Amino acid sequence: MSAVITADLVSLDENLGDSRFDVISRLAQMVTQAGRATDFDTLYADAKARESKTDTGIPGGIAIPHCRSAAVTEPTLAMARPHPPINFGAKDGPADLIFFIAAPDGADQAHLKILSTMARSLMKKTFTAALREAKSAQEVVDLVNGALGVNADGSPKTAESAPAAQTSATAAATAASSVAATESSSSTRKKIVAITACPTGIAHTYMAADGLKYAAEELGYDFKVEPQGSSGGDKLTAADIEEADAVVFAVDVPVRGRERFAGKPYVEGPVKRGIDDPKQMIEDALTEASTPNGRRVAAAHGTSAEESTSDAGKPWGTRIYQALMSGVSYMIPFVAAGGIIVALGFMLEAITVPNLGEVDPAAILKDASLWNLGDTPLSLYIGAALHTIGGYGLGLMVPALAAYIAYGLAQRPGIAPGFIAGSVALLVGGGFLGGIVAGLLAGLCAYWLSLPKLPRWLGSMMPVVITPLIATLFAAGLMFFVLGGPIAWIMNGLQDWLMSMSGASAVLLGLVLGAMMGFDLGGPVNKAAYLFATAGLASGELANQQIMAAVIISGMVPPLAMALATTVRPRLFSQPERENGKAAWLLGASFISEGAIPFATADPLRVIPSSVIGAAVAGAISMGAGVASPAPHGGIWVIALMENWPMFLVAVLAGTAVTAVIYIVLKMMTSKKEESAKAVA
Repeated sequence: MSAVITADLVSLDENLGDSRFDVISRLAQMVTQAGRATDFDTLYADAKARESKTDTGIPGGIAIPHCRSAAVTEPTLAMARPHPPINFGAKDGPADLIFFIAAPDGADQAHLKILSTMARSLMKKTFTAALREAKSAQEVVDLVNGALGVNADGSPKTAESAPAAQTSATAAATAASSVAATESSSSTRKKIVAITACPTGIAHTYMAADGLKYAAEELGYDFKVEPQGSSGGDKLTAADIEEADAVVFAVDVPVRGRERFAGKPYVEGPVKRGIDDPKQMIEDALTEASTPNGRRVAAAHGTSAEESTSDAGKPWGTRIYQALMSGVSYMIPFVAAGGIIVALGFMLEAITVPNLGEVDPAAILKDASLWNLGDTPLSLYIGAALHTIGGYGLGLMVPALAAYIAYGLAQRPGIAPGFIAGSVALLVGGGFLGGIVAGLLAGLCAYWLSLPKLPRWLGSMMPVVITPLIATLFAAGLMFFVLGGPIAWIMNGLQDWLMSMSGASAVLLGLVLGAMMGFDLGGPVNKAAYLFATAGLASGELANQQIMAAVIISGMVPPLAMALATTVRPRLFSQPERENGKAAWLLGASFISEGAIPFATADPLRVIPSSVIGAAVAGAISMGAGVASPAPHGGIWVIALMENWPMFLVAVLAGTAVTAVIYIVLKMMTSKKEESAKAVA
């Protein structure tokens, strides 16, 4: 294991700029120049993106910017003691000790443990004081290696290699811990357990764990913590949780195994609060424990009380948007599986019967069986069976959409009312629009029913019997008696408009749908276009299949264009970007627009306009040429099911070429400007 820090990775008492990003840029340059990263731009972009999400400054004049990056070749620490100090967002002012943690995407557990140990060491005042007094870069390296328990070459220190003073200190600490353990055996001491977790899982997770631990010791409480980070940590046992008086969740990501804490009083906040304000978090948790109606962790099968409390700070617009996206994401597998199976059935039926208008799958399956075909050709029988199976999948599209919109608002109690109300929406002709309304009604009703504090005997019945009953009657009743007719009228009008399209209007629709598919690459605008396309696909009408083809083609364009650009002009891209480009070939061919997201995230001002223009061109060509797809997914792999498949290829190639050319030109122009600006500077 090589050393994680060397003298050339230390900057002492230099002016590193005016902002935190100047410091991060300098530290990323040091890592790259030391040969520990392959590309400065990629490393800096990853570190900047992480810093932009959450401040990495912590109390005590310390900052720990960090990231995982494909550009990093080995886990590395770079340290700066800038003069003057730089603000990294800590409450108590700017930081004069800054450690940059750079981890590879695939760092092993041993390396990640060393990096997290470093982050935890910075919580110790004696260590940070020694760093501030260090006279040379090598002295800093020696201090860090001592804190990490490694030699200069990165190998673990043995008992023989440790200085005598350190051994004595360890013995003294052990003795002190033994005394403390004896003193803490009293059953009157409060017992706290905690979970800490951050997105990266390297620094903040473990610093919050230590911050809470030290705070609990000062307050005189027993404390155990489970850091859910990259390098692992001690796990809380069932006995630890059972004996705890309260729970602290200092997390920026969902807690793994949250159901273990069912019924326990708790407080929840960002992981950074566990670093900045650990004492208050612990006291708040104990306040919840002493309050009869305080917050309690919900059981896994229970009401949505847990989610309603954790979501309480979110605006309703955000919560509804997230529920809609949840519904669409759960619906897509029904559409993809059902639609492709229906398309295969169409293909087999077309092989046997030239005029598909004469085919009635239900009648074929009623009059024949696999063991008694009679006069029915085998291909026609199998085609009718596939048509029917896929039809059931597409028939569940709207109920699934409604069910998982309701789930996004109310968790499990919303699923059954959502399914039932969505089925009613389908019955009354409300289509996908009715499914959205039904899901929102069911989810909101189930959510509201979870809010009152009820006696235990009644609360246990709510998620299983009472909530599904009342929410179903509310949502399905409104859909059946009040809202179904107006929504069906809107859907019929939309269908009539689609059927009347031809010529310029069809091209314009393709242009708009294509631009939507290229705009946010799997985001809400992209999903809205896809939902619009799938809404009428089950009808089998040619106009709906043409819309579906335009959406598929447009969605394929952005990732294919990124792949083409990195292949044609590789020098414009970093090594990680070229690797992403290779993967984008397959993703784009499979109609997975998200394959272009790594490029759009790193370079949105050039990627998004290019994608919108190219995808719009592809959509317009597709609609103008009358390309049609009975399958809602699959990309190039369902080309055999396409009508006018040569123009399918033409549209994809044209859109890909337009996007790639625009992107390359924009990248060349802006890259030259950036180089000129650097030269002037």
